[in-house]
Amino acid sequence: MKATILHNPRCGTSRNTLAMLEAEPGIELTVIDYLKTPPGREELARLYARAGISPRQGLRAKEEAAAALAGASDDAVLDAMVANPILIERPLVETDKGARLCRPAEKVREIL
Repeated sequence: MKATILHNPRCGTSRNTLAMLEAEPGIELTVIDYLKTPPGREELARLYARAGISPRQGLRAKEEAAAALAGASDDAVLDAMVANPILIERPLVETDKGARLCRPAEKVREIL
């Protein structure tokens, strides 16, 4: 099975999710440090749709810049995430079985 993780190595939840993926037998894993290689707007929208969440639900609300997006449309949230990838909540994982925002890390098991 193929799996892709949008990963931030400084995030404990992201590291835990990555470790779970690495421990899974038969996983062909792609790790994307999304702060260095951010997804495009269309890709991010596709991942959120596949995960069944809105861009707002994928927003890292703890970031200071997220406060300016209160009441913003999904399009505005996506634009902000593309312009400032730290606003993307992590980790976001996609497999053949779907996509999940893996908070907590155990949510990754839903798509393995």
